[in-house]
Amino acid sequence: MRSLLFIFLLILAGCSSTPDTKEQTTTEQEQKTEQEKPNTPTAIVATPENNDPNAGRYRLENDKAPDQALILNHIEAAQPRYESKSLAGNKDYTLRGKRYKIENIENGFTEQGNASWYGEKFHGHKTSNGEIYDMYSMTAAHKTLPLPSYVKVTNTNNGQSTIVRVNDRGPFHDGRIIDLSMAAASKLGVIKTGTAPVKIELIKVAKPDSADEWQSANPNYYFVQLAAVTNEEKAKAVATELEKTFSTSVDLKKSESAQVYRIRLGPYIDRDEALKLREKARAGQYPQAFIITTQRELEQK
Repeated sequence: MRSLLFIFLLILAGCSSTPDTKEQTTTEQEQKTEQEKPNTPTAIVATPENNDPNAGRYRLENDKAPDQALILNHIEAAQPRYESKSLAGNKDYTLRGKRYKIENIENGFTEQGNASWYGEKFHGHKTSNGEIYDMYSMTAAHKTLPLPSYVKVTNTNNGQSTIVRVNDRGPFHDGRIIDLSMAAASKLGVIKTGTAPVKIELIKVAKPDSADEWQSANPNYYFVQLAAVTNEEKAKAVATELEKTFSTSVDLKKSESAQVYRIRLGPYIDRDEALKLREKARAGQYPQAFIITTQRELEQK
């Protein structure tokens, strides 16, 4: 009897030590399935660990050219013209612990270093001066040049050169001095190489002598809007009084959608001049005075 009990206990112990075949098979299957999953890029979400202010902002995690090959040689170089500094993107700033001071370009500006380019990831997003990045336009990013600026860029490897309009900040990589749009990079033969040694030279454009000359050459000029009235005669009377008060020209702009006359000081070539008059108006009878540009008007149509 004791022998039978001993044999029974041995059999029971053997059963308990046998591996669970079903559980093992399931685990192996899960591991295999996990390995077969495609390595799909996912958006990075800003967390205290990565502390990236742009995390999750872009549809693509990594930058690239469009999937379909495009011919961009027909795109013309930027045409330099006088432009006032943009309202955004022209203050000294600090990034990743480094201080960047906007250049004083009165005596010109040249620089040599490496150029890179940026494409589809940033296409359609805002640039540092508030415009929209278009990878098919002849634009570029620079860390410290005033926005906007015009520069001639020469690829010192192949001698090719073009003119771009700087309207963004970057590139923030050691040794790189300018980030070209995809169109500009194509002109300079930088698409395939990714980077190339370049020389950049600022192109200075003389300020127009008069507002009339400015309007014919540059569609983006400044007004200071003070009021809006529905009566045309009253609008004209207010405009006449404002010309005396501010010693400046006054523009009446009739709204296309309603019987409203916008009363505005201007136009002005320089943003700084418009800012001074806006502050003068706010300190007087027009605390609601604000600046409007022709570019903004076109965007609102």
